[in-house]
Amino acid sequence: MKKIFALLICLSFTSLHAQTPQKLNAAEIHESIKKLNFLGSVLYIAAHPDDENTRLISYLSNKIHARTGYLSLTRGDGGQNLIGPEIRELLGVIRTQELLAARRIDGGNQFFTRAIDFGYTKTPDETLNIWNKDQVLSDVVWTIRNFKPDVIINRFNHRTSGDTHGQHTASALLSVEAFDLAGDKTAFQDQLALAQTHYPKRLFFNTSPWFYGSDKAFEKADKSNFLKFETGVYFPSQGLSNPEIAALSRSSHRSQGFGSAGSRGSQLEYIELIAGEMPKDTSNLFDGIDTSWNRIEGGKEIGEILTNVQANYNFKDPSASLPELAKAYSLLDRLDNGYWKQVKIKEIKEIIAACAGLYLDAKVSSANASPGEDIEVSLEAINRSNSSLRLVSVNLSTAKSSSKPGIDLTNNIGWSRKLNLRIPENAEYTTPYWLRSQSGIGMYNVKDQNLIGLPETPRDLNVEFKILVEGTEIPFTKNILYEYTDDVKGEIIQPFEIVPAVSVKFNEKVMIFPDEASKKISVVLTSQKEKAAGTLKLQVPDTWKLTPEVADFEIEGKGASKTFQFNITPPNGASESEIIPIVTIGNKKYSDEVVTIDYDHIPFQSLIVPAKTKLVKLNIKKKGDQIGYIAGAGDVVPESLEQIGYKVTLLDVDTITAKNLAKYDALVIGIRAYNIVETLKFKQAELLKYAFNGGTLIVQYNNNRGILTNKLAPYKLELSRDRVTEEDAEVSFLEPEASILNTPNKITAADFNNWVQERGLYFPDSWGKEFTPVLSMHDTNEEPMKGSLLISEYGKGYFIYTGLSFFRQFPEGVPGAYRLFANLVSIGK
Repeated sequence: MKKIFALLICLSFTSLHAQTPQKLNAAEIHESIKKLNFLGSVLYIAAHPDDENTRLISYLSNKIHARTGYLSLTRGDGGQNLIGPEIRELLGVIRTQELLAARRIDGGNQFFTRAIDFGYTKTPDETLNIWNKDQVLSDVVWTIRNFKPDVIINRFNHRTSGDTHGQHTASALLSVEAFDLAGDKTAFQDQLALAQTHYPKRLFFNTSPWFYGSDKAFEKADKSNFLKFETGVYFPSQGLSNPEIAALSRSSHRSQGFGSAGSRGSQLEYIELIAGEMPKDTSNLFDGIDTSWNRIEGGKEIGEILTNVQANYNFKDPSASLPELAKAYSLLDRLDNGYWKQVKIKEIKEIIAACAGLYLDAKVSSANASPGEDIEVSLEAINRSNSSLRLVSVNLSTAKSSSKPGIDLTNNIGWSRKLNLRIPENAEYTTPYWLRSQSGIGMYNVKDQNLIGLPETPRDLNVEFKILVEGTEIPFTKNILYEYTDDVKGEIIQPFEIVPAVSVKFNEKVMIFPDEASKKISVVLTSQKEKAAGTLKLQVPDTWKLTPEVADFEIEGKGASKTFQFNITPPNGASESEIIPIVTIGNKKYSDEVVTIDYDHIPFQSLIVPAKTKLVKLNIKKKGDQIGYIAGAGDVVPESLEQIGYKVTLLDVDTITAKNLAKYDALVIGIRAYNIVETLKFKQAELLKYAFNGGTLIVQYNNNRGILTNKLAPYKLELSRDRVTEEDAEVSFLEPEASILNTPNKITAADFNNWVQERGLYFPDSWGKEFTPVLSMHDTNEEPMKGSLLISEYGKGYFIYTGLSFFRQFPEGVPGAYRLFANLVSIGK
């Protein structure tokens, strides 16, 4: 199910909970030994997934062999999703895993702060007004103190406020400030019980011609404070150039459509010194920094051993290195517990296992279990070398189950056993740690300081195998995994999850009531036990009527589900509320939903979130009935239109003609459809003909980069990067008497209350006289923008272009967004 780039190149040893265990070949083992023998680190800092320079990260990791990290201040929660409907927190989970996939390719390590990507901002001041600056700065300092980089590199320029995304510049400003604070004992003193201060040696800005506006301007720039690197190097052991590896890494960002083709040949990267001392040798980033084992007390002998291992490595028999590696491990294990000991212990254990062809596995036959449940864990160990290995013991975490085989693992003779594991009653559900508590607009709420910065939640359930390697006892820890065989894809490996005994799911996350008629709401209960029986009750305000008041249930079979229906009748006037389910089994109550994210390019993800549905009673009218919809980059507009009574048909672009579109009262084009639906450029004439013949064609926002047609509209229409990022920006009506603001719903300023994240994006900035701009809006200290909603008559019909972010408002049940969109659809009626 997962594409394993790890088989192509030597990657980092970051564990992954849901993919085939990494199996290094002989060349990759040798590259890992080189990294083991280099004690230098670099931290790259930017704001979002996709901001990182994968070419430079790969170069530092695979050519210099430095321990290289990327600190993304956010998880990309505020962007758009090109592969599915997930947005906001769920999109942040996807992009977290895409970043981890990228790091497995380019060899880096991944970190985050608690900051939320709440959407585009134009200045760092705007960003830091929404983020809690002290908390984000604390997280950057925390990462520096834990990762202990010798060198920090910023992706963005801290001196150019307003030239790029405000979160971009904010990331650089915070990095510059954290560079000095990380070593200050008076700064964030609460961290010092868990981490030590650290003084990075140098801070750079990863500059390029892009930041100067042109190659010509960059050529003229004073480069006396610059270092440059030839990053177009070729790695014979991997059969790839560094830019090819970088492109594979970049292509991991699928939800953003960042597939990249690898390149070959010379490619220079530049970094500008911002703080610290310039290296005397400008060809060596680490000049003046001891990156040998001599930098730690007691490390000299280890370095001598590993230098010998590297020089005499046998590509035909990596296990020949095991005696010396075991000796180095023993010396390393006896060192005082410090940063480099922790890092290198992990690295050397992975190398030892790879050299021995040591396969250790702990798997279960069920994808999940609930607290208090007993499961059977299948254990396996096999040595695929002639080296002397002995299985001493196997211990299951959080349990008393253990085994002490005390047997020699001879070449290719496997050992297996089954042990019982009881899930502790107080075991936490498997869910991203940053989503366990209610967050604010700008910050996730993380109570455990030790979790801050981690890309994902550490697994509590694992197995420790103690192996005697050439006379040295070494513990190897493996996560418990769920494995099964798919008839098409073969072996599938997923994380083993801890979930509630029963989960609750509403089929509708928002229910819109356009009138006083009652609606049915479906509630799906899924049991994670062999038998679950109890009651289901829905909590609603007294103004909403619900029948029945309670439902009894009995579910047989683990994983089995039952659906229950309730009738909901709204109040007479406009109202907004929530339904919260309460499932009672014995003396325990449950009200959570298990949300799964399953894409082939990332590990399977489970989230435990509060189950709830928003109820919105609208004062809304509509005209027309049938809507045709051409899907774009994943939105819920079709389902939202059905909520207010329209019949929506998802159309196959290949088969549309003006004639078969004529039956629709309106045709709506999904967000970014003209960026991703290739065949639209061949059907644009038919779409415009539909409008000309009397239809209403509504085009939602598109990115002006990569537009697939040069005739997006029947008249002149030029898209820009203009956007209004303040969701509460004042909206003015340019044409108060326009039918679109009055029929069938009277639109007022109140309809723009409680919008989320933004008003809109990528507004046109130039259009033909045939268009009528309807709305004006702007962010603070900016000129009014009039391109958010443009309407034109075309033949007998209408063409409407809108950059308003309806796709964000509908999932949040924003009443005014529904009322305004109903007017757009109704204009031709």
